[in-house]
Amino acid sequence: MRQDWNKDEIAELFDLPFMELVFRAAEVHRANFDPNEVQLSQLLSVKTGGCAENCGYCSQSAHFDTGLKASRLMTVDTVLAEARKAKDGGAQRFCMGAAWRELKDRDLPALSAMIGGVKAMGLETCATLGMLRPDQAVALKDAGLDYYNHNLDTSAEYYDQVVTTRTYQERLDTLAAVADAGMKTCCGGIMGMGESRADRVSFLHQLTALPSPPDSIPINNLVAIAGTPLGEKAGRDGGISGLEFVRTIAVARIVCPRSMVRLSAGRSEMSEELQALCFLAGANSIFVGDTLLTTPNPQPGTDAHLMRELGLEPMAMHV
Repeated sequence: MRQDWNKDEIAELFDLPFMELVFRAAEVHRANFDPNEVQLSQLLSVKTGGCAENCGYCSQSAHFDTGLKASRLMTVDTVLAEARKAKDGGAQRFCMGAAWRELKDRDLPALSAMIGGVKAMGLETCATLGMLRPDQAVALKDAGLDYYNHNLDTSAEYYDQVVTTRTYQERLDTLAAVADAGMKTCCGGIMGMGESRADRVSFLHQLTALPSPPDSIPINNLVAIAGTPLGEKAGRDGGISGLEFVRTIAVARIVCPRSMVRLSAGRSEMSEELQALCFLAGANSIFVGDTLLTTPNPQPGTDAHLMRELGLEPMAMHV
C-alpha cells in the first residue's frame, strides 16, 4: 500500500495505452483478490427525498423539481424485512442511505436498531447518513456498523460545480471521524459530471492521501436525472466515454490495491461488455436489486445472466 502517490504519477497511469493500463490493473487485482469473485451489495433508501443539500446530480435534493416525494425514516421492522429479502436474494452486504445533510441524534436509536438487526442476519453493514460528529461515529460503530459511506464525489478543484451547501473539508472531517471511530471507510465519486481527466486524477490522488486509504471505493457513472443541473448538463455533453470510465476503475485499482472497488450507479446503461471490462480492470463489487436509492439498477435476472456469462461467483463472506 502506497500513500505517497503524486498527481503526476496518477496522470501517467491514465495516459498509458488502454491495454497496458488494464493489464497492470488486472495484475494488481489478482495479487490482492480472487478475480472471479464479486461481492453483491444491496442499497436501501431508508429516508428518501427532501434533502437540504444542493448536490447537482441528486434526485433527492429539495432544491430541484425531480418529481420525487419526500418520505420519513422507515421503521426498524420495515428495514429489517427488506434486509431479509436482500439476503434471501443473494446479497452479502446491506447498505442503508438517508437523504440528510447530517445525522440527527434523535434518529440514532432507530438507526442503531436497524444496524444491529442487519448485522445479526450475518450481513455486512454499511450506512450513508450525511455528515457525522465524532461521537455519532462511535455510536454507529458500537451499534455494529462495518462501513460508513461518505463520498468526495469529485476533485476539490471541481467540487463547487457539483455542490455548494457543504464544503470539501466537511466531507474530509466526516471521513476522519469515521476512521477515528474504528469503522471502515467507503468513499468514492461520480464520473461524467463534466469533470476533466485532471479532476479524476485529483480525486483519486485525494483518496490515496487520506490518513488511511478507503476500504471501499464506489465508482459511479452519472445517471442523468431530469430536473437536476448535472443531469441536464450530461444530456447536453454526453457524459464520460465507456473506455474513460474503465480507465478510472483501473487507476483506482492500482493506487488503492487492497480496497473494494465497487462498480456502482449507472450499470443499467452499460453493456455486458463494458461491465466485463470494468471487472477485468479491477472492480469487484456490484449493487444488486431493482433500484439504487432512487435510480434504476439491473434486474436480478440480468445480473445473474452476466455473472454466469463471465464465470463470476459471489465473494466469500467475511462478516
